[in-house]
Amino acid sequence: MKYLLLALSIVSLALPAVANDKVFKQIGDNKIFFSAFNSTFIDPDVAVANQIVRGKDKGLVNIAVVMGSGTGKSAVITGKVYNIFQMSQTLEFVEVREQDAVYYLAPFEFENEDLLTFKISVRSDQQKPAYDLKFQKKMYHD
Repeated sequence: MKYLLLALSIVSLALPAVANDKVFKQIGDNKIFFSAFNSTFIDPDVAVANQIVRGKDKGLVNIAVVMGSGTGKSAVITGKVYNIFQMSQTLEFVEVREQDAVYYLAPFEFENEDLLTFKISVRSDQQKPAYDLKFQKKMYHD
């Protein structure tokens, strides 16, 4: 698992630069980082170690809540992903902890050149309402 965060960080930083998308939303003192990418970007050994199924039609969405201090924060993450025909998949997020990092991964399936809409609910503070995050990503078979 120690290399998963590094791999996800590299993918998360590289993809938005190519797509010219934002990589986070500022909510109060917290930043919510988000990305979606093809599972084949994950090294096969790292995927096996983390029980991630790789495939040309399988993607991962990555969500992380980071406090102002740069420390990861636990959250309750739920969501769905929709294709252009409004067919949806429920996202099943799994929490991953590595040192000070906390992030959430959820697998999804897609068709080649699918324009997907991700609708994610992030609740990092039980005293406050959840934040609804929405972003789009065009996915390609590798």
